[in-house]
Amino acid sequence: MKIKSDQFRVRENEKVKLKAWPTAVKPFYKSKADYQEILKEHVSEMTRRQNLLYAASRYALLLIFQAMDAAGKDGAIRHVMSGVNPQGCQVFSFKRPSAAELSHDFLWRTTVCLPERGRIGIFNRSYYEETLIVRVHPELLAAEEIPRELVDKDKIWEQRFHSILELEKHLHRNGTRIVKFFLHVSREEQRKRFLSRIDDPHKNWKLSGDDIRERALWKQYRRAYEACLSATSTRHAPWFVVPADDKQNARLIISQIVLDTLEDLKLEFPKPTKERHRELEKIRKMLEK
Repeated sequence: MKIKSDQFRVRENEKVKLKAWPTAVKPFYKSKADYQEILKEHVSEMTRRQNLLYAASRYALLLIFQAMDAAGKDGAIRHVMSGVNPQGCQVFSFKRPSAAELSHDFLWRTTVCLPERGRIGIFNRSYYEETLIVRVHPELLAAEEIPRELVDKDKIWEQRFHSILELEKHLHRNGTRIVKFFLHVSREEQRKRFLSRIDDPHKNWKLSGDDIRERALWKQYRRAYEACLSATSTRHAPWFVVPADDKQNARLIISQIVLDTLEDLKLEFPKPTKERHRELEKIRKMLEK
């Protein structure tokens, strides 16, 4: 069954209510073996198109992943991008900002990690954290030491959305295509995954008391995500709400969206000019000697 990317896309100016978006949909695979075969095909085609992206060196692709804890971001990135040439792909995970990062504007630490033309950049969390976790934990905003007269508590989030939109417009105008994924996991599925981290000794390190304290703020995070998705999904930098209760299904959806994005670029290998042909013939003669 063909995965239609548009069914998961947030339309520009759409008012998002996450309760209306499913956390699970009918699987796009018939069995585990079928899932592995489909993902293998997706990864193979993605590798081919990534080589075209690298060779053409005209566009860059930025993939942004946001989600609640245990939604499967790490696994999705690992499985979906497994066949991509590391030379043409970079992954950055953004945790708590350092003292140096807090000394700059909130976009600075991610801006320096943007992908070059010809490459795919992956942000595991991103500048959107500044409208999510910081919104839920306002004490983090105080730690950023922004001049008090510049912080309007009633407008700060709209101002940050505006800054993000302007950045993404600028990047699009300069050849960076942006695709943003929100992995939509249910509260019950998160509970099950947290319990599995306790049951599996190899996953114990993945769970901490902080995770449980953040889980208690589920409604606050949901409201923050709804505001973010509603304000920042645009035609040139769309959000996709990916049902994430089924990890395998989520990976197939994500890989299809990435493939569709690369296909829309209509990339081709660079065609040599007459001068380049002459240069190659000279090199051939030198090698044949």
